[in-house]
Amino acid sequence: MNEILAFAAISLLLVISPGPNSVLILKTVASRGLRPGVENIFGLVSATFAHGAISILGLSAIILQSSEVYTIIKYLGAAYLVYLGVKTILATLSKSSVKDTGDELSPITAAPGNSYRNFGEGFLTQILNPKVSMFYLAAFPQFISVGSSSYYEAFLLVSLHASIIFLWFLALATMLSKWKVASIGENMQRWVQRFSGGLLIGFGSLVVRQDT
Repeated sequence: MNEILAFAAISLLLVISPGPNSVLILKTVASRGLRPGVENIFGLVSATFAHGAISILGLSAIILQSSEVYTIIKYLGAAYLVYLGVKTILATLSKSSVKDTGDELSPITAAPGNSYRNFGEGFLTQILNPKVSMFYLAAFPQFISVGSSSYYEAFLLVSLHASIIFLWFLALATMLSKWKVASIGENMQRWVQRFSGGLLIGFGSLVVRQDT
């Protein structure tokens, strides 16, 4: 029980730390609303289970030992974050142009987008982050006893981590959604989206700069 609580505490600290996942939820809720944000979260959770399965099967150790494969994954993740950031900023500029021409379109009334796209954004943001597998590789030996039940224990830890991700980001998305509707206007929403887009670009740049 103590090991589980310790793992939960470490996972919670990692989840609540500012990072691309938090910015993704901020960007999505600000531009599309709560439901697309929740679809992002399901993508994050699914990718977390995928990382867990890769780690349990031992494939992540092989990937991380290959500097070439690790570098490719890292740069793909960085490129995707930059892509999301640029797309977010460009979307706010196009909305401003539409408003200037008199057409009715705003962050509140705009279409929420395709559910598969929202899910995919969350999934790709998480699956292209090799640090998740690195976390499992470091944590599993510390919290799992060697034996026939080790796979079961590993799955429980991954499930616990995924549950923390779901609950934390659901609470964050709900809070952002209420704040968005109640407290800020359309112009401020666009600036929030631009800010989150800039953060995504910044995180992508940081990923490239790490270990270089």
